[in-house]
Amino acid sequence: MKATEKYFTSTYEQSRETFRNLINSIKEKWPKAELYTKSIGREADNTIDVIYSEGGSSNDQVLFFTTGEHGIEGYTGATVTHLFVEEYLEKVNSETTGICLVHAINPWGMRNFRRVTENNVDLNRNYIFEPDSVPEDVNENYAKECQIFQPNEKVKDVTKEKTELYEQLSKGMMREGFSGIKKAKSMGQFEFEKGVYYGGSEEEESAQYMKTWQRKLLAEYPRVIHMDGHTALGPTNEVTMVVSEHDEREEEEMKEQYSMENIEKFTPKKVKGDSTNYFHKLNKEEYPDTYLFSALFEFGTFGTSRKAELREFTTIILENQLYWEGAEKEEDRQWILEEFQNMFYPDEEEWREAVLKEARLGIESVLTQEGILVTA
Repeated sequence: MKATEKYFTSTYEQSRETFRNLINSIKEKWPKAELYTKSIGREADNTIDVIYSEGGSSNDQVLFFTTGEHGIEGYTGATVTHLFVEEYLEKVNSETTGICLVHAINPWGMRNFRRVTENNVDLNRNYIFEPDSVPEDVNENYAKECQIFQPNEKVKDVTKEKTELYEQLSKGMMREGFSGIKKAKSMGQFEFEKGVYYGGSEEEESAQYMKTWQRKLLAEYPRVIHMDGHTALGPTNEVTMVVSEHDEREEEEMKEQYSMENIEKFTPKKVKGDSTNYFHKLNKEEYPDTYLFSALFEFGTFGTSRKAELREFTTIILENQLYWEGAEKEEDRQWILEEFQNMFYPDEEEWREAVLKEARLGIESVLTQEGILVTA
């Protein structure tokens, strides 16, 4: 069996079953490990699954893997978790290290191959530390260009509408500048319930549940090492480590420390409701004596050119329009769904092989530097 066939799955149910079965391997090193299952949302059998155990003799540190915050991206995240268990578990000192692996933070999105929750919420814009401090109209750039981002009718001719979206986005870039349009996307918005990048009007159930785990780990361990799996952003077929500005190290310093070529920092000022920023804020405000490493690991698909970013914008907007309004022609519906999958979970063998290669790079670089992997 090829490695890609072993690690990559095609349905939420298959991915979840694979994850749940990892408990057997984990119990060999952490006999007290347990599987926790939390039902999420209105539909039956959508669950967040967590495998957790403290260290055998002491809790010096904990390894925290999370996946599926953006539903469809959870397939690749689960693949990386499976790879870690199969290839690296033996290199972890289970006597002093706890383990906490999370499958499908957004199970509805993963099951339905969408990024968002059943409430159309982008979970990575839903972790607000002080909800009253964020005004609904925080995203001025989005509001100015909301006609681009809002669904208003069925998809009638995807080729024509894709071209028109390109033109609208290009004009928007002329009005607001390229950085303005990018800011509209990254900031998230809290006004338009059917729009893209919606952060929600209240805390999502998934976010509530994950916050309990964040707080538990920060409270019970002096060191927390967190890796969160994502797809789409960054150079094609490469992994990019994305860290919060709360980490005071410079990008070049981290590139040298972790021996990784692609490392980017982002600021909470430009991204509202990001889960990594929330984790750091919680750490600073309530558990200042705990060391926290927390980063997103993005496996790139479309690339980083302006053309690629236009394609990304267009794909997300069309998929959102399709979900809310539908399409007149079945071939247009299929094209949008395929393009969306190409952006977040491509089935090309080359990309999937690159994910495994780059995942090994990320795991070895970060977990060795952070003292999780024991070197011979």
